[in-house]
Amino acid sequence: MTDLATPVFEATATKRRPKTFDELAGQEFVVSTLKNSLQSGKIAHAYLFSGPRGCGKTSAARILARSVNCEKSLEEAPCGICDNCKSLGQGASMDLIEIDGASNRGIDDVRKIKDEVLFPPQTGRYKVYIIDEVHMLSKDAFNALLKTIEEPPPYVVFIFATTEIHKVPATIKSRCQQFNFRLISIEIILEILKKICDENGINAEESALFWIAKESTGSLRDAFTLFDQVVSFCGDNIREEQIRQKLGLAGLEKINFLAEACAANDTSAAFSQVDALLESGAAIEQLVIDLAGYFRNMLLLKNGISRESILGYRVDQFSVKVLETFDSIRLEQALEIFLTCYRDIRYSVSPRFEFETAISKLAWLNQWVSPQELKTAIEEARYVLQAQGATVVNNRNPDNMPANKPSGNYANRHYSQSEKPSLSGEFRKMLAEKNKQATQEAEENDDAPAWSGHINNVQDNEQAPPEVAASETAPVDRLLKIIPGTVINQ
Repeated sequence: MTDLATPVFEATATKRRPKTFDELAGQEFVVSTLKNSLQSGKIAHAYLFSGPRGCGKTSAARILARSVNCEKSLEEAPCGICDNCKSLGQGASMDLIEIDGASNRGIDDVRKIKDEVLFPPQTGRYKVYIIDEVHMLSKDAFNALLKTIEEPPPYVVFIFATTEIHKVPATIKSRCQQFNFRLISIEIILEILKKICDENGINAEESALFWIAKESTGSLRDAFTLFDQVVSFCGDNIREEQIRQKLGLAGLEKINFLAEACAANDTSAAFSQVDALLESGAAIEQLVIDLAGYFRNMLLLKNGISRESILGYRVDQFSVKVLETFDSIRLEQALEIFLTCYRDIRYSVSPRFEFETAISKLAWLNQWVSPQELKTAIEEARYVLQAQGATVVNNRNPDNMPANKPSGNYANRHYSQSEKPSLSGEFRKMLAEKNKQATQEAEENDDAPAWSGHINNVQDNEQAPPEVAASETAPVDRLLKIIPGTVINQ
């Protein structure tokens, strides 16, 4: 039988809900603006609070409701001591009406509001309506609310809160003062979690609290909820290793080992580590997320970003071998592999098959060639062929050398008159043999092969211009033009 004397557990998100503007974390612009409005006595008739979840919209609305009805002056409000502040804080005041827009979204619900606003407040200065998730109201409900929020009685204040501002009609926005709440930084959340641990006598590793702050993605409420979950299985000693074991997380060290095996083209070792991670209880979807975040961090490191709050870890915790093996192009492709894998696993026959395929692609990533690199290589080959062709046509006239040099390795290389690159020579020899063979077949069959027209660039009943016929590199240009993804500078 439950002991009625046992205190009921109160969630940290509820216990730590801000009571004053000074306690509202990470929303300096909102706090300063609302404070100035209270001090000057310029209270608007409608406010619209928008922003991501768990960043303080509803809390700010309640603080504003207590402030405008505080028995003390507006400059000191809310005091938290007067009868109005106490009744409003306990939800017992008739002057504060909180409405859930998701469950009261019809036109009949709005009509009730229009009838109720005719009655003045009972004890305070203002009658405050807080409509949460206002974007859920129907179109007819919004239309019915327009006239009321534009010209309400002087004692009525509307406060709307929404996570999807784009769904609120422009006619509603134009009648409200808008405040955009932003995500809370990891540093602020971390400091708040440290303060909670000190107040409750909890011994926690900073790396563990940092992980909680990072996983909350800027939502203080999410951070509090995750903190309560961690405390429930860690007790008064919160350790990062214990969190990883309980929640089935791979951890940066194991991700480093897996990435190093792939960087070394050791597919067998990579698959063995994947099997070990899955046997330890790690979820495939979480592994994909971890690897995507890992290569995102590697890409940031490659481009000089080293802030711990952005990376989520210290720079020295990342594998130097992986960072040296993969350049930015390869890291972008690795990130793309896991972003695609995350989209595919939910529709796949087997999520494990999709994940193992992604690991296999990662294992030969250092041999992958991007389309941009392929384009650059083809342009370099074209420059080599044109350089040799110009030398053959007139080796004494430097004006015959191609003007447009590619930006690759061959751009700065100078060839002597006697130097003949083997790749260029073999390619031109192959073209000459193919062209000769095509001409013979055309004479025998009175029908030229399809590809010979591409090389010679001559259609039926047409003749090549003299300048094309005189150029030894013309067949090469014609062939390169039909290769997809290449650009030939004329």
